[in-house]
Amino acid sequence: MKSIDAAVTGAGGFIGGHLVRSLLESGQSVRGVDVKPLDEWHQVHADAENVRGDVSLLENARGAVRDARVVYNLAADMGGMGFIENNKAACMMSVLTSTHVLQAAREVGVERYFYSSSACVYAAEHQTSPDVTALREADAYPAMPEDGYGWEKLFSERMARHYLEDYGVQTRVARYHNVYGELGTWTGGREKAPAAICRKIATAAITGEHRIEIWGDGEQTRTFMYIADCVRGTRMIAAGEDPRPVNLGSDELVTINQMVDIVEKIAGISVEREHNLSAPQGVRGRSSDNTEILARYGWAPSTTLVEGLERTYEWVYGEVKRSVEG
Repeated sequence: MKSIDAAVTGAGGFIGGHLVRSLLESGQSVRGVDVKPLDEWHQVHADAENVRGDVSLLENARGAVRDARVVYNLAADMGGMGFIENNKAACMMSVLTSTHVLQAAREVGVERYFYSSSACVYAAEHQTSPDVTALREADAYPAMPEDGYGWEKLFSERMARHYLEDYGVQTRVARYHNVYGELGTWTGGREKAPAAICRKIATAAITGEHRIEIWGDGEQTRTFMYIADCVRGTRMIAAGEDPRPVNLGSDELVTINQMVDIVEKIAGISVEREHNLSAPQGVRGRSSDNTEILARYGWAPSTTLVEGLERTYEWVYGEVKRSVEG
């Protein structure tokens, strides 16, 4: 059977769809696999081999990675903070996917295995203030990650490390920090803050109802990485020589209220804000320390938050307009 350059699990998701596109554009042969029906994928690329399959099952994982040179495992049951806080068991069940894709990758002898981890591996004690100290890779230990999703990610990081130590599988791990951009989830409960804010303000602009809900007091802080930077960093880390987990994110820290300010200016409107203090808020502050990724790879994100939100808002606005007009 003819080999392929890359297999991407979670290819029907937001990051996976953009990664498949990037790999195809660089001339690689790609198999994309996702549990969702193809008509629910964020992107379907005609030049890729598109497969519907549940890679939490070992046999399906074997089929997903067969004859692949590099495996990018992005598959997970996840979403924004509202989903993560209310679906801890479902998030932890992704351990079956993480385990079986890694096991299958070892069986077929892949050259590289990339695992998409998360900033949720970091202990909440480091994230209690909006004036947060940026999270360093070493801060993941002593371990007390975010309940559910964070524990699964940290466990799977360790498993990747031990597959390297025990079996020689060349594993690489990136800790994603709040990825956003166009062609992602923008409604339905799994969307993240940038898409949710873009949707709310786009709806206000289209309907004239200039009142939106903000989860929490809006003073919680985050850094947000634009999707193109995420894909570029993912491919760089996968091809790199350092197996240690590394942050992949922006260090441009903003409050949620400041992000609303930015999107208001992009949209050209002002909105009245209702703060829902009982809604899921996550940690009080989270920022990526990019010292390690800069030292190892000379990498830094190239897209400012304003630039990324302009592109994201334009796309979300179009989606909202279509949904409102039916």
